[in-house]
Amino acid sequence: MPAPSPCVLAVIPARGGSKGVPAKNLAAVGGVPLVARAVMECRASRLVTDVVVSTDDTGIAAAARGAGAVVIQRPTDIAGDTATSEAAVIHAMDAYEASHGTTVDVVLLVQCTSPFIISEDIDGVAAAVAEKGADTALTVAPFHGFVWREGENPGTDGGDGVNHDKAYRPRRQDRPQDFLETGAAYAMDARGFREAGHRFFGRTDLVRTDPARVLEIDDPHDLARARALAPLFDAERPGALPTRDDIDAVVLDFDGTQTDDRVLVDSEGRELVAVHRGDGLGIAALRRAELALLILSTEKNPVVAARARKLQVPVLHGIDRKDLALKQWCEEQGIAPERVLYVGNDVNDLPCFGLVGWPVAVAGAHDVVRGAARAVTSTPGGDGAIREIASWILGKELS
Repeated sequence: MPAPSPCVLAVIPARGGSKGVPAKNLAAVGGVPLVARAVMECRASRLVTDVVVSTDDTGIAAAARGAGAVVIQRPTDIAGDTATSEAAVIHAMDAYEASHGTTVDVVLLVQCTSPFIISEDIDGVAAAVAEKGADTALTVAPFHGFVWREGENPGTDGGDGVNHDKAYRPRRQDRPQDFLETGAAYAMDARGFREAGHRFFGRTDLVRTDPARVLEIDDPHDLARARALAPLFDAERPGALPTRDDIDAVVLDFDGTQTDDRVLVDSEGRELVAVHRGDGLGIAALRRAELALLILSTEKNPVVAARARKLQVPVLHGIDRKDLALKQWCEEQGIAPERVLYVGNDVNDLPCFGLVGWPVAVAGAHDVVRGAARAVTSTPGGDGAIREIASWILGKELS
């Protein structure tokens, strides 16, 4: 009999608190929350048995479950700024073993703040431990730079070379090959990890990855770079965003989705909202693509009806149970709910999210809503989010 396959558990630590980028692990890159991107790549791995997300945040938990991960509630004492990733991994591994009645052989630490990690990287570190005898492994990228460090008194001491003698500048091909730790994926023999308490012990294998994909999101500038690069990298790995072939209808919430969720009230009690002209352009393009369209709102407000007339889109407003109204509309139109894209921003949109195949949240939506979404725009509601979604669907920038 062949030996049983080892249990390889991928653990993604994703706490809710983040000072550099608020709600960082739910930030959308390429229209997909960071935690969901990591889960999907782990699930695509050849060797990973199961994927766990360790979190203290309900929105992250919703995104993780939606992407197919097991969620483990992280205790408060290991969810603060000083908590180590190792503590989260050990807790998640223990909880998984207790709930599943199994023993983990190899445990992976996968960081969702590395947005361009791919399943091949994950398989690389897993195979190093599960199949090639390493005790630990990590993803690295070839590095050819000269590293400098300032002295204790920078104003007077100057700087010195760290990986080189500053008086000697050999050619790249004459220097030993250095590698940069990417921070994306690590693998450890589970028993050895418990004994050592840290991720590097015994024999550590280096698993090379594409340097172009190396990016860790620590601040808003990193996030902006990731969003700019996503169309290039994600084009090689399709399926993250909806296309015209995936859907037959687009249903739009109004407040907070087509507006910025603010209301101006005059002295007569009349309400005014601001909409984005680009959204009108996107809706017109979707209509030309012969998609069924609907505006669905709980608000009974003349401005909603007026905007719908302007856009030539049917509207149902003043609706208490949006999910029931949406289900009935789908039946009347002969459209399968799984082929509907619904755009929302707040918790009253969650029942509709559970009904359709493509729940989409706008940037700035409630954390739980972004977590429950299959895709998230990079543009806030009222600032062109609907135009962005139209460009996803139609596969082109709208002008």
